[in-house]
Amino acid sequence: MQYVMSIIGILVVLGLCFALSNNRSKINFRAIAIMIGFQILIGWFMFGTKIGQQIIIFISKVFNKLIKLGTTGVDFLFNGIQRDFVFFLNVLLIIVFFSALLSIFSYLGVLPFIVRIVGGAISKITGLPRVESFHAVNSVFFGSSEALIVIKNDLQHFNKNRMFIICCSAMSSVSASVTASYVMMLDAKYVLAALPLNLFSSLIVCSLLTPVDTKKEDEVIQKFDRTLFGDSFIGAMINGALDGLKVAGIVAALMIAFIGVMEVVNYVISAASGAMGYAVTLQQIFGYILAPFAFLMGIPTQDIIPAGGIMGTKIV
Repeated sequence: MQYVMSIIGILVVLGLCFALSNNRSKINFRAIAIMIGFQILIGWFMFGTKIGQQIIIFISKVFNKLIKLGTTGVDFLFNGIQRDFVFFLNVLLIIVFFSALLSIFSYLGVLPFIVRIVGGAISKITGLPRVESFHAVNSVFFGSSEALIVIKNDLQHFNKNRMFIICCSAMSSVSASVTASYVMMLDAKYVLAALPLNLFSSLIVCSLLTPVDTKKEDEVIQKFDRTLFGDSFIGAMINGALDGLKVAGIVAALMIAFIGVMEVVNYVISAASGAMGYAVTLQQIFGYILAPFAFLMGIPTQDIIPAGGIMGTKIV
């Protein structure tokens, strides 16, 4: 029954996207079918085959080993005060290490080569624009800001549909350095599996909502300038570390502000609703509103309201 509800949920989401499309006649159903097929194939390969499970377990071990090595720097600075789990020290600061590592690999040309190959393959197989496919893959490794720098010269020629695809693919992914912080809190295999699935999901939604006519687009991808990351190996490492520290600081600041404001809003709502005999929080309100979507996603009935609350909090 759970699988049936998940399939129904997928069909409902696809139906809503089709209904809200701004140009249904240009929808590339072939590309959408191929991407859905890829998602099914990726999910089955990763979790349904021994080879896939061994691969994802190996990648998870590599990630966990890198995290363990990266935390040595954090331990060196904060070992005297770090006794219990502290979110900023245990989760956010690992972003600094991974950002430096990614910057080094980018300067050496390793990641840009992978991005170009994978992005080009996705474009060729699905028929989607090369720039958008390239950017979607780029966002998974570098994050939205760095990915946009590479295609900045192309943005001025994009129409609103192509701009939406760029924005949507950027919002659907996080950089590999931030992914490391998720691995600190969740099982690595699920986090790693979500990366390609989210990538294709964003492109599927965009292909329905804002389809583009690839035959009329001038597809030129700018060369990746490694000097964006630094003038030398050490320079790339330093710039990456500083960028990672900025990201960690921004995330920490936003969490402090957001959680504090949420508590204020919850206090006001709870006090007002409590005066009427039933105290509720903002998360509970979101939970009831988004419970149908959580149900369609295949989440067990007893968990749909808390899940809806999490979804609502994420949206805000």
